[in-house]
Amino acid sequence: MKKLTVTIITLNEEKNIKRCLDSVAPIADEIVVVDSLSSDSTEAICKGCDNLRFVQQKWLGYSEQKNYANDMATYDWVFSIDADEALSGKLLQSIAEWKKTDSCDNECFEMDRLTNYCGKWIKHCGWYPDTKIRIWNRKVGRWKGTIHEVIDFSKQMTTTKLSGDLLHYSYNSIEEHIRQADKFTSLTAQTAFLNGKRSGCILFLYIKVWWKFFHDYIIKLGILDGYYGYVVCKISSYATLFKYTKLYELNKKRDENTK
Repeated sequence: MKKLTVTIITLNEEKNIKRCLDSVAPIADEIVVVDSLSSDSTEAICKGCDNLRFVQQKWLGYSEQKNYANDMATYDWVFSIDADEALSGKLLQSIAEWKKTDSCDNECFEMDRLTNYCGKWIKHCGWYPDTKIRIWNRKVGRWKGTIHEVIDFSKQMTTTKLSGDLLHYSYNSIEEHIRQADKFTSLTAQTAFLNGKRSGCILFLYIKVWWKFFHDYIIKLGILDGYYGYVVCKISSYATLFKYTKLYELNKKRDENTK
């Protein structure tokens, strides 16, 4: 049977981490938690679990923090999961069955992610299926990217989808979602600015914001998710506005300073 290390990065995750740890315990031969100096009870909760190694490391960025966690793994096969995620029963069974099979290091395994938003499972809005590669051999793949990080593989890979959902407990309130959208759009705008991109004209911005809402709410059937489906689609469209206006301001400031 293959050995599997589950890797998790944390920062003040006392509300989520036990649910995550309990869900992966049956399939984890080892759990590695890399914590960014939490000030809550995250460490105490983790150290109360068996077969878990708790390491503290100052924040390196999303990709590098996850790579650091994978480097700490004892086993080459890793399952990277976020602290606010957990396995459905079907996904747990799929992983347990996969561990009994033979796999080559050019194989990776993906799963659908289902998000819980303010207590409601969001099954449309472009949020589901939110398919993610989460299991692979760490010798052939490393995380890359400032935000919405992806795995960069050193060889051609074969991807297999596992049955079951990765359950994502995202936002407990609309205010939390808005704060996160503000944070992520700042990071995205900064990355685009450093890559020399511009926001375009006002008409372009208007069309982008309108299209984002129409795409998620109508085409991706966010309307079927009720009130919270509307909220999700509306905040997503505002996030498009935030991203491009922040990019515009960064370019405007640079242009003024170079005159």
